[in-house]
Order: sequence, then C-alpha cells, then structure tokens
Amino acid sequence: MSQVYYSSVPQTPEGPSEQDGTRRVLGIFRPSAAIALLVAIALMVALAVNSVNGWGLDGHAAVTLCVFVAAIWFWIFSAVEDTYVALGAAVVLVISGTLPTESLFAALGEDSIWLLMAAFVIASAVASTGLAARGAAFILSGARSVRQLAYLSCLGLVVTAFAIPATSGRAALVLPIFLTLRKVFKDRPSLVKMLAVLFPTVILLSAVGSFLGAGAHLITSQILQSAGYPGFDFASWLLLGLPLSLASSFMATELVLRLFSSSSDRAEPLAVKLSQLQADNTQRISGPLDLNEQRSLLLLAAVVALWCTEPIHGLDPALVALMGALVVSLPAYGSVTLAAALKKVPWSMLIFMAATLALGSSLVTTGAAGWLAASLVGPVAVFGAAKPYVFVVVVVLASTAAHLVIQSRSARSAVLIPMVVATAAPMGVDPVAVAFASTAAAGFCHTLTSSAKPVAIFAETDGRLNYEPADLLRLSAWLAPLSAVLVLLFSFFLWPLLGLPLFTSP
Repeated sequence: MSQVYYSSVPQTPEGPSEQDGTRRVLGIFRPSAAIALLVAIALMVALAVNSVNGWGLDGHAAVTLCVFVAAIWFWIFSAVEDTYVALGAAVVLVISGTLPTESLFAALGEDSIWLLMAAFVIASAVASTGLAARGAAFILSGARSVRQLAYLSCLGLVVTAFAIPATSGRAALVLPIFLTLRKVFKDRPSLVKMLAVLFPTVILLSAVGSFLGAGAHLITSQILQSAGYPGFDFASWLLLGLPLSLASSFMATELVLRLFSSSSDRAEPLAVKLSQLQADNTQRISGPLDLNEQRSLLLLAAVVALWCTEPIHGLDPALVALMGALVVSLPAYGSVTLAAALKKVPWSMLIFMAATLALGSSLVTTGAAGWLAASLVGPVAVFGAAKPYVFVVVVVLASTAAHLVIQSRSARSAVLIPMVVATAAPMGVDPVAVAFASTAAAGFCHTLTSSAKPVAIFAETDGRLNYEPADLLRLSAWLAPLSAVLVLLFSFFLWPLLGLPLFTSP
C-alpha cells in the first residue's frame, strides 16, 4: 500500500492562483452571502447596543458573540480556510482583551491535542506495515455474495476507527483497497458504485464509535469541562458510541445495498481471490505476519487496552499515546522514524482544533453562551411540559442538518456545543447527554461532495467519477431521517441505561 498522508486540506503544488483570490473576494457579492453578511452585521450592532446600554450582556461577552457571528459567516460563505478563520477569531479575542493570551497558547498544549498528535504517529506506523491491507484482504476474500461483501467491508471500516484518527485519514487509508476492488469488478459498474458510496458512508457514521474518531469528539469533551461538567474519556465514549456506530453503520449498509444494487446483482455469486487483491499491492497480504506487523499489532492492541482501562491504572490517554508513539519510532525496533511520522501529522487540523477550543471556551467563560441560552429559553418555554423532549429533538435535527452550512465537523461542534450546553440545564436536560447526542447526530454529513472529505475523496478517483451528486441526494433523503431517529432512540432509551440519563431530576 502506498504512503498515507492525513491532510486536512487539499494540497496544490502551485499554490493559490490569482483566479482563486478573485473568487474569494467576489464570493461576498453572491446574493445569499451578501444577505447573510447584512444579517451578521445587524446582529453584531444589536449585541454592541445591548452591551453599551447594560441590558444584560457584558462587554467581553458581546465581543465574543460578535467574533463568533463573524467566524460562522466566514465558515459558511467564504473560501477562506477553516483553520485561518478559527485562528483569526482567536487572535481577535486576545487583542480585544476578551481572551487571555495564555489561554490561546495553552489550548495548543491541551492533552487532547497531544493525544491526537501521538495517535497520528502510531497510525502512520501501523499503515506503513501493511496491516490494513492484510486485514482488508482477509475480510474481503471471505465474501461469497454482494451482501456479504458489503457487510464485511462495513465491519472492516468500523474497526479502522480505532486505529486511525480522523475520518479523512481513514478514507486515505482504505482508498487503495477500493481502487483494487474497482479493478476486480470493472465489468460490474453498479457494484463499483455501491462500494464507492458505501465506503465514505460507513467511515463517517462509524466515527462516533471511537473517542479519536473525529476531532469534534475531543472539542465536545473540552467544552463540557470548560463549563464545569465532566468530559469523556476513551472508555466512556466507547461504551456509548460503539453501539450507535455499529447500528448506524449496518443500517446504512443495508440502505446502500438496496438503493444502489438490484436484486439480480445481489443474487449473483461473488468470489474475491487473494491473488486479485495482491496484484495491485506492493506489500504482502497473505501468509504469516512479519516482525514489524506483529510489533505494530501488539502495540495497537496494548494502546487501546490502556485507553479503555484508564480508571484502573490512572495513566492519562495522551501519555499512553506518547509512549506508543515513542515505541513505534524506536530506533532498530519501530517501523517508522519519528521525523517521518511527524511530517504526516495534519498540523493544520490540530491548530484548528486548538483555536476552536479557545473560541468555545471563551463563549462559556465570558458568559456569552449563558446569555444566549437565557435568550433562547424564553421562546422555547412555550412548549410547556413537553419542552425537554422538544428541545432534544430540535438539537438532534439541527445537528444533523448543520453540515449543509458548516462543512467542518469540528467547527460544527465549536458552534453548537457551547449553546447546547448552556441551554440544556434550564430546559431540564442533562448538558453532557445532549452534547453527546448533538455530536453523534453531526456525524451525518453525506448530502454533498463538499459536506465531508471522505465523500469528496471517493467521488472521483484517477479522473473517473464513481458516483454523481444525485446519488448522494438520493442516499441522504433516506439516511438523514433514519440517522436522526436512531440518535433520538439511543438518547431516550439506550444511553440512560448505560449511565447517561437525558433528563435532570426536578
């Protein structure tokens, strides 16, 4: 398998062109963007007037909300990179005196940032040994029908959530496997399309099973802690997220099968031979594991086991990840050098996470989120006794649809979670439970090729279109409501049984 780079933004060797720069400037003159800009300016003026007149909004809180509104506009309507917007917003907060300088730089030192960085180093080492290709070959070669192939692929993709951080990294890891299958089934185009849709669909939905499955998970945990609530660790997230990951992934697999393959396709026998999979693989995918593969597999199992047993040994997950990173890059023992692995870490994504953490924490600590929550609770109170249930439904539906306006999963959490956490308690809903439900619902982002990087990665490969935008719309018309309903069922019935009650005691 070729080297895997976990890039968080598309890379272009020639850099931004003059035309791209012109497009960025002219983008604000689109009718929708211009109207939204006027609305954003009006909101910021209203916030400033509220603060100056002492109508309940503190000055620092008003500045934070103004920066927050501006950041949302740039994330939705501009072509400026998400990381640039988040970092710019954090700098503005520091210059205005709203956010202490130490808080911004301390965000880069958060244990969640170190955890992800070290996890990417471990993932790089595991990918370099060819374990992923070997595991995929072992799973896929056992398929004897299209349905078996789809479900075995789904199972294999779910497992990758515990080996590779971030959905874009997982998509890059399994893309060569899909390309091999596309060549094997070149005479069955409907099967190829089905697999092209299935891979990113499962990658995105299964991410909720692992605490490291998406940066949004760590942001949610950090914002909860900033607000004075308990956050999540690897084991607690696994207990709550894995059942949903499996249920949503298998549900989506069946849906993709029925939408993109006919009954005759599913009835036709299937046989994927190891020799066919090996043809396009430079690494050995059969036979006994070599020494590097054995060491990587043992280390990965040990790291995951230590993460899951943190309450027993007390070692911080970030420290466990750092120890694992040191082992996999140990001279004369590891499968990769530390310098080479660090080059593949998506630093842009980590800096984006740190900046959004600072922005989210500022919303909480300045009281901006609390003021916003108090402003929202009044109108919602008209629902009377049913308001807690209605509030949860609204949060899940809004989180499910948020990818249509804010493409970055981490940015969605930075925007939604502070408001959700601040509003939950007055509504009689547990903030931790509804924050988890919101983050889980935000895992649906399949509507457009621009909605998520895995969807874009699989849409077109080697100059060939694997599926059309209409195929995504067809899928989303079914999958969006099903995913939202599934999250609501888990929120109301299963997660309370697992120790996460949705409603607070009166």
